[in-house]
Order: sequence, then structure tokens, then C-alpha cells
Amino acid sequence: MRIRITVNDKILSADLLANATATEFAAMLPLTLELTDYNRTEKIAQISKSLVTTDAPEGFTPAAGDIAYYAPWGNLAIFHKGFGYSKGLIKLGRIQGDLSILKPALPQKALIERE
Repeated sequence: MRIRITVNDKILSADLLANATATEFAAMLPLTLELTDYNRTEKIAQISKSLVTTDAPEGFTPAAGDIAYYAPWGNLAIFHKGFGYSKGLIKLGRIQGDLSILKPALPQKALIERE
């Protein structure tokens, strides 16, 4: 499934994976979230409910452009830089395009919706 992430009137497109966690996330769309900077590596946002983690891998090593769900905290993570292996991180999909709009450290509003 293809989604659109709008931040400051700029649009990023992303493809969600075909896993149970990503499917449940897609069912929540559209969402307007406040993205905050975490560790100058990713933008994070709380979502309204915990997502299913059945059959999810134990974790993964995110790269710039990855969209993930961090099960221990129950938040969405959008990586604009790569990071090390993280237990409890479940990949939801991947952004296509210029990630520079995610790099400012200030909080940003984002609209995430199906394309």
C-alpha cells in the first residue's frame, strides 16, 4: 500500500509492507501527528493505540527512509538517518524521496494518509 506523508506542505510518498503491524497501522489512516526529533536520527510520534506485533521479527536495523513501530513505547518512528539494530522495532515501510524536510529538530505536524 502506498501512503503520503505531508509535512510543511511538502509531500513524501512511502510504501507500506504487507505485514500485520503495517496493515493495522494503515487501517488507522488518515492520521495527523506531531513529529518530534529523537536523537537527531528519527522523528517519533505517539499513536492512539498499540499495534499488533504477532509474528513480527524481534527487531531490525533501520536505514534512512524507514518507517517503523517501536513496540516498547507504542510510537511511530520515521528515520532520516540510519541507526543500529533495535529490539522491539518493527518495520512498517519505506519513504521514497528527499528526507531533508524531516531533519529540522523542531516539532512538526504531519498528515499521513493513503494515496
